[in-house]
Amino acid sequence: MIVWGGSFFDFGYHYLNTGGKYNPASNSWTATSTIDSLTARDSHTAIWTGNEMIIWGGVFDASGGRYNPSTDSWTGTSNAPSGRAAHKAVWAGNEMIVWGRYFL
Repeated sequence: MIVWGGSFFDFGYHYLNTGGKYNPASNSWTATSTIDSLTARDSHTAIWTGNEMIIWGGVFDASGGRYNPSTDSWTGTSNAPSGRAAHKAVWAGNEMIVWGRYFL
């Protein structure tokens, strides 16, 4: 399992650009790389392609990126649609489809 981003409230909202990989065999977490990582955000979507996790959108951001857990590295995406948050996304076998919610 891979988790990334989000927010917490501590006398104001704080957005995160960090994450972790969970290994159930060893019951342990490893931090994901922050080198070339995306900007901090919340209300984004994450999908799994079978090899990579794709993150896109979220509060304050219309960008996205691909995270490869094998190399612990990030690659940015390009030609994205207009920004939105709290949207839905699915993997269609060869592309990520994004739909709905509010524009930023």
